[in-house]
Amino acid sequence: MLDLYNHPSNKTPHSIDMIATLISHSSCHQHHMPEGHPESSERIDAITNQLMASGIDGLLYQRDAPAATDEQLLRVHTPEHLHAITRAIPSEGIYSFDNDVFLSPQTLRAARHAAGAAVLGVDMIMRGETDAVFCNVRPPGHHAERAKAMGFSIFNNIAVGAAHALEAHGLERVAIVDFDVHHGNGTQDIFFNEPRVLFCSSFQYPFYPHTNIDDVPAHIINTPLPATCRSEGFRTAISENWLPALEKFHPQLIFISAGFDAYIDDDMSSISLVEQDYFWVTQQMRTLMDTSKDLAPEKVCRGIVSTLEGGYDLLGLGRCALAHIKALAKL
Repeated sequence: MLDLYNHPSNKTPHSIDMIATLISHSSCHQHHMPEGHPESSERIDAITNQLMASGIDGLLYQRDAPAATDEQLLRVHTPEHLHAITRAIPSEGIYSFDNDVFLSPQTLRAARHAAGAAVLGVDMIMRGETDAVFCNVRPPGHHAERAKAMGFSIFNNIAVGAAHALEAHGLERVAIVDFDVHHGNGTQDIFFNEPRVLFCSSFQYPFYPHTNIDDVPAHIINTPLPATCRSEGFRTAISENWLPALEKFHPQLIFISAGFDAYIDDDMSSISLVEQDYFWVTQQMRTLMDTSKDLAPEKVCRGIVSTLEGGYDLLGLGRCALAHIKALAKL
C-alpha cells in the first residue's frame, strides 16, 4: 500500500497525475444474506482478488471507509427510515426486512461504512489528495429511496456522497451516472427536485424496479435499453443521451453508480456487455473530467467517485471492475 501523505502528488497536486484511491472496509463482509444469495461478501473478494492478480492494487491508495454519521445519512433519508432500520437489526440470524432486503447483526455497521466510503472519497478529492476513487463496498445503494430500503440496498451510498459534496463542500453542480442494469430508482427519488444534481441512468427496460421513467425533470436523463442490447447499442445510447447533457452541465464532481450486472455472463439480466464497455464508459467520464481543466475555474471537474452497485457473476464482476478501475486511474 502506498503512503498517501508522503506521495509527491500531495505536494504538487496539479503538476502531475494523481494516484487513484480504493476505499473499502472489513465490515462489508459482515453483512450477511441468506445462503446462496447473489449479493454476498464474495463480491468484494472477487474485485480484491482481481486487483491483486493484476498488480493494480499496489498502484492505488488504499483507505478504510469511515462510518457515515446520522447527519450525512439524513441529508438523503428520512429520520423514520433510519430509525426503522436501526430498530429492525436482529441480535442474531438474518431478518427479512422486505422482500429483497435482509438484515443481520452487523448490517447497520456495514451500511454506514458503505455510505461513508463515498463521503471519504469526496473529502479526499476536495483536499486535492486524489482525483479518482472506487469504493469496493456493500450493501449496494442505488435502489434505496428517501424513505424506503429495497433492492438489496439499505442506504443510498452514492446519494450520501453527492449530498455531502453539495452541503459540506458547497459545490453547485454534481453529476451521477449509473450504468447498473437496473434503474437507479432510489437516486432518482432522492434528487427528483434537486437541479444541482444531473442524474443519468441506463438500464434494461422494462425490468426491475419498474420505475416510472416518464414525466421527469430535465436534470434526470433516463436511458432505457432493450433486453437485446449489446456493446454498440449501449455505447450509442450513452453517446447520444449522457455525453451532451454532461458537457452542457459542467459538473464539478462526477459520481458513478458502478453496477456490472449488464455483463454478458451475469444471470441477473439479458443485456450483454463486456469488460471493454465498462472501460469505455468510464473513460468517457475521465475524459470529461480531464478536458474540463481548460475551462473557467467554476466549470472544472475536481474528480470522480465511483461506488459498487450490482454485478453477480463473480469472475465477470472482477474483470469488469478491473477494467473500470483501470480507466479511472488511467492505467
